[in-house]
Amino acid sequence: MNTAEVDRLSVGELGNETVVHLPSGLLGFEQIKKYVLVSDPAEEPFKWLQVPGDSSLAFLVISPFQAVPDYTPEIPDEDVRSIGLEDPQDALVLNIVTLRKNGRSTLNLKGPIVINRFSMIGKQVVIANAAEYSVQHPLPPGE
Repeated sequence: MNTAEVDRLSVGELGNETVVHLPSGLLGFEQIKKYVLVSDPAEEPFKWLQVPGDSSLAFLVISPFQAVPDYTPEIPDEDVRSIGLEDPQDALVLNIVTLRKNGRSTLNLKGPIVINRFSMIGKQVVIANAAEYSVQHPLPPGE
């Protein structure tokens, strides 16, 4: 699946808190399978992917299309099947933001979190065209 086909919906359309199931967990956090996607209008376009009941364990995420409009990750077919995507527009794509000490933030473009926006089952994937992207892509100023 090419993300040119993926719907570029704003995560904000999902509401303030949405439960997301990641059966494989996140890289480095494989034991955690359930997260809550939390949005706050004051923090748009960013969201938090938080462990329920533990606000200290959360990942800052953003729709990559808001930060990198020409981002075109190729999601491997196996990953598409594993989360039950039947149509590219069913996909919600989020990327993890890393806050750096120097005040600059970066975005992991090699390993997006792809979520079936109907079942809210997702997976962090390594995109087929990962060589074209960085795990430390600088966020544009103002983001």
